[in-house]
Amino acid sequence: MKFIGTHSKEEIIRRFGAHVSSGKADFFQSIGIDFVFGRREGPYVWDATSSKRLINCHCNGGVFNLGHRNAALIRVLEDSLKELDIGNHHLISEQRACLAERLASLTPGDLACTVFGVSGGEAVDLAIKLARGSTGKQKIISALGGYHGHTGYALATGDEKYRAPFGAQPPGFVQVPFNDKEALWAALDDTTAGVIFETVPATGGIAVPDQDYFSFAAGLCRNRGALLIIDEVQTGLGRTGKLWGIEHFDVAPDIMVTGKGLSGGIYPMSATCFRKEYESFFHANPFIHVSTFGGAEAGCPVALAVLEESSRPAFLSHVREIAAIFAREFENLRKRHPGILVGLRQLGLMMGIEMVNDFCGPVLSKTCYDEGVLSVYANNNTRVSQLLPPLIIEKPVAEEIIERVDRALGEAARLLNL
Repeated sequence: MKFIGTHSKEEIIRRFGAHVSSGKADFFQSIGIDFVFGRREGPYVWDATSSKRLINCHCNGGVFNLGHRNAALIRVLEDSLKELDIGNHHLISEQRACLAERLASLTPGDLACTVFGVSGGEAVDLAIKLARGSTGKQKIISALGGYHGHTGYALATGDEKYRAPFGAQPPGFVQVPFNDKEALWAALDDTTAGVIFETVPATGGIAVPDQDYFSFAAGLCRNRGALLIIDEVQTGLGRTGKLWGIEHFDVAPDIMVTGKGLSGGIYPMSATCFRKEYESFFHANPFIHVSTFGGAEAGCPVALAVLEESSRPAFLSHVREIAAIFAREFENLRKRHPGILVGLRQLGLMMGIEMVNDFCGPVLSKTCYDEGVLSVYANNNTRVSQLLPPLIIEKPVAEEIIERVDRALGEAARLLNL
């Protein structure tokens, strides 16, 4: 290989620690997870300098929904690079126009317009700017334990532990418990510009809300002149068994953010989609928000191909079928491991392994790694370990994941004396 495994493990870690992040290098060495991404294919990734193989059940929060190095997407990118490059974000773009039109046809409700970005955090920043600019109000309500990114306004919507190291919280940001109607009703007043929620908060522990929660939130927003912003960065593009997670709740938001999986795992892409009436905010000054690499023209055909694959009825049916296997088998695992396992939090293949205490998530992450499964605990609810396999896995891989998690749960329970 030309790029993988050309240096020893020790040299890779030394360089990473010296020039990228000494904290990460020290942390992963200290817990015995000194894995370096090497060869990758479908649901699998191999260590760069050894034969260690993992089934990727983290997927960078959905970046690899269609697997690592999806052959069809790579062909699209290769063809794209024969004609296109990044383009110029100031000018009219054929490629961005086509991608935005397709998003408009597939998103819930009447989200006719899109502004593209590179990351989910960047797309969330714009959603908040748009809510404030369109309403002339300031208050932004988000969920305790939620997560929308590490940039600017996105950071301000998150928990204090992410914000505090960088100074004072900017004004106008309020958090409420997720799935708590009374708390939302009390916080949402006539000064509120927008309410932003993940459809299923991942960092909060795969918290699936009550069926009527989002309709309640949408009604409150309409009554008080606020915009409902739904973050589909992780739940979008088929992860839940529907193209968009919010479709399970029969609600159309005013603004929707997507990303991660829109990249196909090979070209960064995010999108802020919104109703046509809010596009007028940009009309007086269409350059009030720009992103140099947002909607890069070479990446637009890849994102289009991702949308086409992810919206196919047969693809979404497959996600639901694999999800049913996990639901059934985790009920059996719950009976096998009653001392540690509470159950599976699940909406499609948006899954979280819920356990009995806050120590379980970190320990299970390590025992899963030892068993060949990459599963990372939810940082805002460490009782839960996220389980987000690629959506393209077949039944035998699903069963292999379950077998490996079975062993990992047993070892975690032994280490924790549960």
